Amino acid sequence: MHNQLVLESVELLKQLIATPSFSKEEHGTAEIILDFLASKDVKVQRKKNNVWAINKHFDPLKPTLLLNSHHDTVKPNPAYTRNPFIPEGAEGRLYGLGSNDAGASLVALIAAFLSFYERSDFHYNLIFAATAEEEISGKNGISLILPALPKIDFAIVGEPTLLRMAIAEKGLLVIDCCATGIAGHAARNEGENAIYKAIDDIQWIKNYSFPKVSKTLGPVKMTVTLIKSGTQHNVIPAKCEFTIDVRTTDAYTNEEVLEVIRQHTNSEIKPRSTRLKASSVSKDHILVKAAQELGISTFGSPTLSDQSLLNAPSVKIGPGDSARSHSADEYVGLNEIEQGIDVYISLLEKINAKL
Repeated sequence: MHNQLVLESVELLKQLIATPSFSKEEHGTAEIILDFLASKDVKVQRKKNNVWAINKHFDPLKPTLLLNSHHDTVKPNPAYTRNPFIPEGAEGRLYGLGSNDAGASLVALIAAFLSFYERSDFHYNLIFAATAEEEISGKNGISLILPALPKIDFAIVGEPTLLRMAIAEKGLLVIDCCATGIAGHAARNEGENAIYKAIDDIQWIKNYSFPKVSKTLGPVKMTVTLIKSGTQHNVIPAKCEFTIDVRTTDAYTNEEVLEVIRQHTNSEIKPRSTRLKASSVSKDHILVKAAQELGISTFGSPTLSDQSLLNAPSVKIGPGDSARSHSADEYVGLNEIEQGIDVYISLLEKINAKL
């Protein structure tokens, strides 16, 4: 049974790799996942490119655990030397776009879900969800289906973490800023240079440290990543636009961070969204306790996932390495897929024993 699960998981991952699934273009992989679950006599549902299923003996009186990973990918890195859509095996590795991020986690979670789908003696319910648009934090991803799901009490999000458990995750604020001056001729002492005004704000962003530091995620990190100004060499610019990438922590809400930035800068500040919040779970939570008893190490993750959109305690764990994500010639080890299945199954069993 175990060997069959592993073989089927690898074959499913090969099909997913061979089917382009850029964010907002995941129709093909959604069909593959839906058909695979249906072939296992699982009652499966779909909304746009999100696919989910609920355990056969769902009991509304029991708590519910969500198993979630995504099936969209970024576009292939230009440095690829292999065809990103041909799943190639070599030296114990499976190459292909999305193999590591997050195909291996996805198929391993499916295997774990199927292992317990028909169990009637579990002390909690299981929901599996393969979601879209994770790579762009899109509104037609997990946010679209959460209202259609039963109440989620806790969640495991599948992402490549070397099978360590992330018990906290940084949030994200992308802020578009605009410093405004007055246009004038560069040869005369007139106008107000918007670039100079922007520099003052950028200098503050570079040097400021938020007082509160998260125990698991460290400090809030602000980085100016884009800047645009000017029309020609002899015109003092009246506008300078720049963008800040802010990685937030559980020490502040996104709104609190935004307010601090507004108080200390003169530019117009416009966040693209405040919905991608930092997350953390208590070390006393059952998910963390189960991991500790299995010898799984824990850490705080600097990278974003669909955890940021969940309103329930959650952790992030999965096979593969985050360092390989979005890289050229992406791959995952075949042994990593097998280990991922084993760890997920062990976690679910341990949680059941503790409830």
